[in-house]
Amino acid sequence: MAAFQDIQQRETGLRQQLSAAQMVMIAIGGAIGTGLFMGSAFAIGFAGPSVLVSYAIGALISLLLMGCLAEMTVAHPTSGSFGAYAEHYISPLAGFMVRYAYWAAVVLAVGMEVTAIGIYMGYWFPDVPRWIWVVVFSGALVAVNASSVKAFGQVEYGFSMVKIIAIVAFILIGAWVVFGSQPQGIGFFNYTADGGFFPKGLWGTWVAVIIAIFSYLSLEAVAVAAGEAEDPKRAITRAFRTTMARLVIFYLATIALMLAIVPWQQAGTDKSPFVKVMEIIGIPGAASIINFVVLVAALSAMNSQLYVTSRMMFSLSRGGYAPSVFGRLNSRGVPVAAIAISCLGIAVAVAVNLWKPEGSLLWMMSVSMFGAMFTWFMIFVTHLFFRARWSREHPGQRLQFRMWGFPLFTLAGAALMLGVIVTTYFTEVFHMTLLTGLPFLGLLALVYALWYRPRAQARKKD
Repeated sequence: MAAFQDIQQRETGLRQQLSAAQMVMIAIGGAIGTGLFMGSAFAIGFAGPSVLVSYAIGALISLLLMGCLAEMTVAHPTSGSFGAYAEHYISPLAGFMVRYAYWAAVVLAVGMEVTAIGIYMGYWFPDVPRWIWVVVFSGALVAVNASSVKAFGQVEYGFSMVKIIAIVAFILIGAWVVFGSQPQGIGFFNYTADGGFFPKGLWGTWVAVIIAIFSYLSLEAVAVAAGEAEDPKRAITRAFRTTMARLVIFYLATIALMLAIVPWQQAGTDKSPFVKVMEIIGIPGAASIINFVVLVAALSAMNSQLYVTSRMMFSLSRGGYAPSVFGRLNSRGVPVAAIAISCLGIAVAVAVNLWKPEGSLLWMMSVSMFGAMFTWFMIFVTHLFFRARWSREHPGQRLQFRMWGFPLFTLAGAALMLGVIVTTYFTEVFHMTLLTGLPFLGLLALVYALWYRPRAQARKKD
């Protein structure tokens, strides 16, 4: 497709240095972060033990999304990814809105991760202000991202490996406690001991899907990274096939064991519920070890998020939708200016922590999630347009990777995501998600109509 080749051509210059193994770890690194280690506490508060159903629904939506995204990414690997696909297959306005909505959401998510880092460090240093940790760790990760994409991939691989080892160890220890030693007060009877398996009803279970989706967000980062993969088609296929299975096992197994060890009403938000599990089990020093692991998880997610936001801004700039400085690369092929502007979330995190240190994590979660959920919804919509146009323009040519059950599963994914987005309005905690998100989309549409559309039309005439 000549038109899409033009998009790929304008986004050239990035170094293709990420291996297939690093691509898998990038996907896992983004999805196993604060959403699992802290977000699970909020989800349990909404749903009780039935949070397992909530995370299973979230996993189903994620699986459908990755299938759609993998199909498009194998056909067109580029850093603009789903934003570029929306631009080409739906309209330039759609591509503009998807890129900016996603960029803004993940920029705030960076701030949320670094806010969590302050909470985790408070476990060891309760008297040190959280904003100090925000500044220290942010500076380190910005330096890594500004170094080279190879350095980013190596650091992310190391972070993710720590998390995988720790989660596997947690599952083994938890399984031994629940099935082996079985101390008093620990067992699957905790699932129904306090209000039953659905203590908050089916509505509570469905509301917890919002946080489950938030926990799985950043899976899409692997599609953005495909533009800098050594072998993008092999890498994205391998990442898709291995990542989802690992994530489902990690999320569902860890939460299932956690609920058997910690009564669901004790899963508070002052510290990670994983730390509480280790404190209840009574393994010497285990709580500090787990706290270190969740700290690494937040650093990993933040590292991955800084990467994808900078590449999305790079794509916007190269498309003429952002100042040209953000599309420039240094001698190592890194968009340093795009990384710098993507650090806005860190500044927001510092301000929020100074203004409202208690409750800052949930506040930032509710504001940031709209753009990411809108992006997931648009990936499903874009896939419908993609498949229709591909079939029309390439009759008889088989895609190298195909999403199964099309169009039924794509439509089901879109419907579920739309339902999750609408549900946020009817919850007290996430009520502001739509109230801030919809006006932001309106603002993006207005900016495009008044500024970027006339310029795009002028370039076509030239």
